Amino acid sequence: MREEFTYAASGVDIDAGERAVTLMRAAVERTNRPEVVGGLGGFAGLFALDTQKYRRPLLASSTDGVGTKIALARQLDRHDTVGIDLVAMVVDDLVACGAEPLFLQDYVACGKVVPERIAAIVTGIAAGCTQAGAALVGGETAEHGDLMDADEYDLAATAVGVVEADAVLGPERVREGDAVVAMASSGFHSNGYSLVRHVVGAAGLDLHATPAGLDRPLGEELLEPTRIYALDCLALVAELGVDTVHALAHITGGGLAGNTARVVPDGLQAVLDRGTWALPDAVRLMEEHGVPRAESERAFNCGVGMVAAVAPEQADAAVALLAARGVPAWVAGTVRRRADEAAPAAELTGTYRR
Repeated sequence: MREEFTYAASGVDIDAGERAVTLMRAAVERTNRPEVVGGLGGFAGLFALDTQKYRRPLLASSTDGVGTKIALARQLDRHDTVGIDLVAMVVDDLVACGAEPLFLQDYVACGKVVPERIAAIVTGIAAGCTQAGAALVGGETAEHGDLMDADEYDLAATAVGVVEADAVLGPERVREGDAVVAMASSGFHSNGYSLVRHVVGAAGLDLHATPAGLDRPLGEELLEPTRIYALDCLALVAELGVDTVHALAHITGGGLAGNTARVVPDGLQAVLDRGTWALPDAVRLMEEHGVPRAESERAFNCGVGMVAAVAPEQADAAVALLAARGVPAWVAGTVRRRADEAAPAAELTGTYRR
């Protein structure tokens, strides 16, 4: 008798995928904005952009993933936070140019669809969208049983936003004398985790134990979701205006100096004083186990997740507005004339506070 083959036997369970959609539906629908047309389950997400609202709208888009932080989520069997990380990585890139996030679509690739796990992931994505004011208009879950282990998965997303053409933020607006306002990170965010995981493994650190200097288990510290700054930065621009808020830099891979440099024009230099904030204890833990300071400052955000270049006379107002919204912020440095063209566009000086 000839052997019969089924999709489920080859590693794709359609019924499990449909159950996952059922479990996540309510969380996704809570992200809806008035502009969303239709519901979950169509072949495409529809969004009615109100063009009468804008003078000359530019659409902005950003795509990213979470990276190897997912390996820790799998190790700890906690999957409700990495979705927030995913949203943060794309919407905070969008807002760096001044764009308001409008909607997002996600992609989940996994070895096996476990409906409850997929629902937890997407519920986290929906929570992140709510924090960012963006609608989750659709996505895709792909089961790759012959390519990935049963508990393995990866995430990616694309977000679309809108900004007025005459309100785009960037290095063209940055001026000598601008203050650099730093916004505190919530932890490692979603960068540097290949290094973090290498240190944890090499040093034999217990993810369930609380190391000296931390106030919770290491695993919880490392899975802390990325802070989403989008609505706070938009509020900053709305309140102070683009004549005051000149540029925003999302601090991701490459560290604080590397990403701040991306919004500094030729001939100028952003100088940030380490003495204006304390290096997070979790970063110090990595350094205690062999990560050199220079490598920390390239791989990790070192306590700063976003910076804004603002007119100096409004720096205190910017700090106060962010603080009122629950984002710890401070003036970390200034933009000055670059004395030497060979000098970096952004550099850190001084010593971190203890």
